[in-house]
Amino acid sequence: MPPLAPASQVAASSAADPVVLSLTVFVLACFIGYYVVWRVTPALHSPLMAVTNAISSVIIVGALIAAGATAQAHGIAISQLLGFAAITLAAVNIFGGFVISQRMLGKFKKKPKT
Repeated sequence: MPPLAPASQVAASSAADPVVLSLTVFVLACFIGYYVVWRVTPALHSPLMAVTNAISSVIIVGALIAAGATAQAHGIAISQLLGFAAITLAAVNIFGGFVISQRMLGKFKKKPKT
């Protein structure tokens, strides 16, 4: 009977490709996010938007750090481009969240009687 391979060699030989693993996580997150967002009741929408805006503000801080990176190979570093894209997308998310929150809160206001 041949000797058994060490556990580290077995784990390394059966490991999935990191790109496939990342793509799988991304696709699953998209499906879960879609179903979670569309199942939210209107009463919970505004508090969830506030939390989303807070998370996006943390993303902007990290993106500013990435965009401010000074190490450059050829002109603009990839971290600066990705940081700028992250700042732009997070800013759109924050401002859009405020607009949607205002519209949702407007639905709870009493209408004046005429």
